[in-house]
Amino acid sequence: MAAVACRGVRTVLGKSAGTSILTHQSAKFSTLREMATARKAVLAAMGVVGGGAAGLAYALNQSVKASDLELHTVKFPWSHDGVFSSLDHASIRRGYEVYKNVCAACHSMKYIAFRNLVGVSHTEAEAKDEAMGVQIDDGPDDEGMMFKRPGKLSDYFPNPYPNDEAARAANNGALPPDLSYITSARHGGENYIFSLLTGYCDPPAGVTVREGLYYNPYFVGGAIGMAQALYNEVMEYSDGTPATASQMAKDVSVFLKWAAEPEHDDRKRMALKAIMMFSMLFTITYYIKRHKWAVLKSRKIAYKPPQ
Repeated sequence: MAAVACRGVRTVLGKSAGTSILTHQSAKFSTLREMATARKAVLAAMGVVGGGAAGLAYALNQSVKASDLELHTVKFPWSHDGVFSSLDHASIRRGYEVYKNVCAACHSMKYIAFRNLVGVSHTEAEAKDEAMGVQIDDGPDDEGMMFKRPGKLSDYFPNPYPNDEAARAANNGALPPDLSYITSARHGGENYIFSLLTGYCDPPAGVTVREGLYYNPYFVGGAIGMAQALYNEVMEYSDGTPATASQMAKDVSVFLKWAAEPEHDDRKRMALKAIMMFSMLFTITYYIKRHKWAVLKSRKIAYKPPQ
């Protein structure tokens, strides 16, 4: 009898405590729901004003940064920009000629080997001839001496300087960057390279460039240590294409795009194959789902007891 009484008391106390908690919470919720419309409007206005002030402060902060003083490049209509468009391999070959005759005097491409040219811009025999045209440091020989030998397909493009210190000394303290992945390392990619090579001009009024530097609005700060390298007819193409400054800039930009992304064409080819394969698989899956599983999912199982 005592045990039954205790259980009854606990039940009553538990119900009363739960009722008080629920009543307290519902009172809070009802207070929020009954908040004055004017107060809600004031809070919303304060949120809008605060957000606008934060956005304005961020915009003003970005507008005065020194890194944004360069001229941003435009997007040019490259032939390889399409979803399934490949690189212009004739342009890659001409771009290699521009690099070899103009850019290689200062810039290295230490991650590109002569064998990478085979099947892209040159035949195997042509790539071997290009490799044999350079002298590669090798050794030691049987007498422990270093020597030079003609290049092979497995050799990488030679560096114009023995080390970075020699490169800086030959360029007034500026280190010419390696061009192997330059289009991936610069915002704008090939658009930036083309704009930079064709963007040299006289500094505007009020802007002075110290001796040894050149004005280019596409370079950060406007002053660049590299002089203008591309001029009309500064070289001749082997295929007879007119070697204008813009043509050479376009070709070397495409060449550098390929150097940074040699898998460009293969990636798009695989994407096309994947789309075709998954489209076929989707059709088969839809057929199975519609005509096979729909019957199983929509069936109704009813139990009929024996009469």
